[in-house]
Amino acid sequence: MHDIAHSHPHVEGHFESSESVRDVVIGLSDGLTVPFALAAGLSGAVSSAHIIVLAGLAEIAAGSIAMGLGGYLAARGDAEHYASELAREQDEVVTRPDDEAEEIYDIFAQYSVPREAAAPVLAALQQNHPAYVDFMMRFELGLEKPASNRAHRSALTIAASYIAGGLVPLLPYMLVGTAASLVPDTAAALKLSVLITLLALAFFGALKGRLLGTGALRSALQTSLIGGAAAAAAYTLARLLNRS
Repeated sequence: MHDIAHSHPHVEGHFESSESVRDVVIGLSDGLTVPFALAAGLSGAVSSAHIIVLAGLAEIAAGSIAMGLGGYLAARGDAEHYASELAREQDEVVTRPDDEAEEIYDIFAQYSVPREAAAPVLAALQQNHPAYVDFMMRFELGLEKPASNRAHRSALTIAASYIAGGLVPLLPYMLVGTAASLVPDTAAALKLSVLITLLALAFFGALKGRLLGTGALRSALQTSLIGGAAAAAAYTLARLLNRS
């Protein structure tokens, strides 16, 4: 029985959300929503699919650059903050050992571990300076070491995800007037754009909810409602302003 129990090790099904996954979520969610709202809004004001496509592509270009730059600066800021705190912690474990020891005890006290039980762990950490510093960075400050070239990867991932998402609502407008096209005018393009974008938002939301464990159906509904509301507001506002 003992051998049988160990032949089937327990595997936990937790999803560890990586930084790259978060970047994809950020880029796709905005990429699907903002160009969708812009195209819908322009459809309420102009009848030229060419203008809508040009404006949409311009927005995707500007949006992807802005979002990518934002991701780059955020990642750089995280890396600089980590480096600053690391240098301070490396100094304090040497120059203020008693204060650092008390902080260790305080950390373990949060988990109801008494000082007597934590003392051997503290002694072991004090013999291993890099591990001591890493422990304090993680459990005192809640900081993880950023991956190398994180800033560049974050910028590229967010920008590429934004572009991929932004092209979805524009696709029907690109087909207007083409040979054998099922999209004869901008009105039809708007309807098709709403359909495929809401489906894309629902699929993306469901996938995100499944990965993050928040519920696929709930996340799909939230994502679709937010994107649909933004597009409806833009379309209605454009129609009202175009009439005045």
